Amino acid sequence: MKSAPPNLAWLNLPNMPLPIKALFIGYLLVIGVGLCMAGLQIMLTHGMADGKVGLSVDDIVYSYYGDRSGSKLASKLNGSMIDKAPLEVRQDIIKWAQQGAPESQWEPHFKGVFAQHCIMCHSQIPGIPNFTKFEEVKKAAATNQGATISGLTRVSHIHLFGISFIFFFIGFIFSFAVNIPKKLKIIAIAFPFAFLLIDVLSWWLTKLSPNFAWFTIIGGIGYSIASSGMWVISMYQMLVLARNGKTYGNAWEQDL
Repeated sequence: MKSAPPNLAWLNLPNMPLPIKALFIGYLLVIGVGLCMAGLQIMLTHGMADGKVGLSVDDIVYSYYGDRSGSKLASKLNGSMIDKAPLEVRQDIIKWAQQGAPESQWEPHFKGVFAQHCIMCHSQIPGIPNFTKFEEVKKAAATNQGATISGLTRVSHIHLFGISFIFFFIGFIFSFAVNIPKKLKIIAIAFPFAFLLIDVLSWWLTKLSPNFAWFTIIGGIGYSIASSGMWVISMYQMLVLARNGKTYGNAWEQDL
């Protein structure tokens, strides 16, 4: 004898059981704050690559293609590291870098300059150049070729694995939303993944040609809008729409 299907009228965001709703809301709150912090971090790093506040195409170009008219050291001192040393000190270092960073001036002068202004970070933090060593400073003073292949590989796989998990769970929660047309729901869930691929691919393309920098901005804006829309709708339905006392039924029923 075939058993009757269970009652799934609660399977939607407004009618979701409170323990599951608490889980979803807690996750979305933490992820929302995390994404805001990620945006702030981008503004404080890539957003200062050209020495000006705010993310621009030039910032993307300098970060991935590089400023091939100067060194990475110079672009950092005029950008995200601008507050780490007085103007005359930064100009002195940049002039030395433009001269090819001759080793003869390292021991008598610049070793002490870097020790005073740089090595509190550039000798303690893993993953950034160790400026107690002339060889590391010499590399940073070379012509700025932008992101390295190894760096792009590392950041790409971290973003693809990590952010795709974020979008998966945001999309999963949003799939329980009600009063959203089926096609629109599918598009909203798929868009962040598509724009994430555009974003990461654009880093590699911009490394080859600065003309692709626009795709980085398009990708970032695209997945931010798509994920933010799902976040807002999901939170609204769980916190506001749930208060009207209406039973909405199985949100997945149209796909079963």
